[in-house]
Amino acid sequence: MKVASILKRKGTDVVTVRPDVRIAAAARELVGKGIGALVVSEDGRTMLGLLSERDIVNGLALYGARIVDLRVGDVMARRVVTCTPEDSVTRLMAEMTQHRARHLPVTEGGVVRGIVSIGDVVKHRLEDLETEANILREAFIARH
Repeated sequence: MKVASILKRKGTDVVTVRPDVRIAAAARELVGKGIGALVVSEDGRTMLGLLSERDIVNGLALYGARIVDLRVGDVMARRVVTCTPEDSVTRLMAEMTQHRARHLPVTEGGVVRGIVSIGDVVKHRLEDLETEANILREAFIARH
């Protein structure tokens, strides 16, 4: 299975935030959308970085309460692990595990095409396992 199959099920919507937005506003966006990361972009297509809940917590540890007044560009991760629609889900799982990444932007030709979370990967894998179990169950029943 490929990353494209996950995007086909979940969609390709990506919530972005500009690097000059204050962390307080970005945090409200995360909570309001019920998501764990925002792609940082000036134009909504080209990624400058990623702001995750983890980045905000790390920033809180470093800057204390004044983090809410800092800008997204001050706290965001600049080195972001990405994947492509053609990458295998197995590779995606390995990358997420190795880099301890909960969110991987899906890029193609330098443009963000979607974002995949660890929750999306687990859901996809569980659906695959359920399908396999149903096929095996039906094959077993057909033989007996």
